[in-house]
Amino acid sequence: MRALFADIHCHLLPSIDDGATDLETSLAMAEMAVADGIHTIVVTPHQLGSFGHNTGDQIRGLTQELQQILDSEGIPLEILPGADVRIEEGMIEKLVSGEVLTLGDHRRHVLLELPHEMYFPLDNLLTELDRKGIIGILSHPERNAGLLRDPHLLLPLVDRGCLMQVTAGSLMGTFGSRSQELAEWMLEQGLVHFIATDAHGVKSRRPLMQRAYERVAEILDDATAGDLCSINPELVARGKQVAGGVRSKPRRGWAGFFSTKKVG
Repeated sequence: MRALFADIHCHLLPSIDDGATDLETSLAMAEMAVADGIHTIVVTPHQLGSFGHNTGDQIRGLTQELQQILDSEGIPLEILPGADVRIEEGMIEKLVSGEVLTLGDHRRHVLLELPHEMYFPLDNLLTELDRKGIIGILSHPERNAGLLRDPHLLLPLVDRGCLMQVTAGSLMGTFGSRSQELAEWMLEQGLVHFIATDAHGVKSRRPLMQRAYERVAEILDDATAGDLCSINPELVARGKQVAGGVRSKPRRGWAGFFSTKKVG
C-alpha cells in the first residue's frame, strides 16, 4: 500500500516567491502532490533576505485563499501557513511577533535557511530560539556549500537539538552527486529528521515524495522512511514535539566518508 506523506517545505503559494508562478501552477502542483501520496503541505514561501517584503499576514491570507480554491476544485490536500526563513539579524523578534512565520503557524518550529554558498555558526541563534520555545529545523543542509566542505559541523548541531530537513530530490541526484552522497551519509549517521520536497513547480523540483521514501527504506528500513516522510513532518504540521538530538548508531564512520567523498 502506498504511504501517505506530509511535506513541511514546499513553495506552493502562487506569485509570492520563486516557486509557483501562478494559480494554475499551484493547482497542478497540488494535484501532483496528492497523486504521489501527499495529504498535507506546510506552504513555505521565502521570508527575509531577498524576500523581506513577504509578511506573515500576507502568507496567512494567501494560504486560506488557496485552501478554499483547492476545496472547491475537489483536490484533497490540506495546506498550512509557514515560511522558508533566511537567517538574519532581527529574525527572532519577528518570529515572536508573528511577522515571520513558523511552520504551521504554531510558533513551535521554524525552517531556517542558510545562504547556499556558506555556513556560519548557529549556536547563539539556537540558544535564543530555545528561550522563546522555538525549535530550529535546518533546511537542505546537504545542499549548503559550507557543510559540503565540512560535514562534521552537522554532528554538534544535531546534538544541540537542531533538526535536519533533507530535500527529497537530493536523494535522487537532482542537486548533484555531492549533495546526494551527503544526504545518504546523513541518513546512515542518523542525522536526518525530515524529508521534504522543497518543490517549486511541476517541471523541475516537483512535489514528489514516494521515490525518496523508497530510497530511505532501501538505505535504512521502512520504519525510518515512515518516520522521516510521514510521522515527523505530520507532528511539525500539528505543532507537536519531534524527537531530536539523538542519533542512531552510525552505519558508516567519518573516515569512510572523508576518504571516498572529498570535495574538489
